[in-house]
Amino acid sequence: MARRFVYRKKNQNRFSMFLAILVLVVLFVAGGIRGIFLNGKLKELDAKKTELQTQIEKEKQREKEIEEYGKYTQTDEYVEEMAREKLGLVREDEIIFHNESK
Repeated sequence: MARRFVYRKKNQNRFSMFLAILVLVVLFVAGGIRGIFLNGKLKELDAKKTELQTQIEKEKQREKEIEEYGKYTQTDEYVEEMAREKLGLVREDEIIFHNESK
């Protein structure tokens, strides 16, 4: 009867080892699949980061242009230009010629 007990224990050990190896293989496969997924996500996020950095640079350039335009609007040249363009004002010594071609 001692032999049967040892025999069952040997089979149980083999089955336990098989289950342990199977669990490890499943974990490694799941980890590999997750790694592939995360690698794809990382590439996607890197592309988004590059796009956002480009957008930031464009916005910085736009900010500079707005600042320059703001400085320009404070000049006498701008005030005169707007007075001529929007209000139709002229200097005292200027003569206006209209070209009315039909």
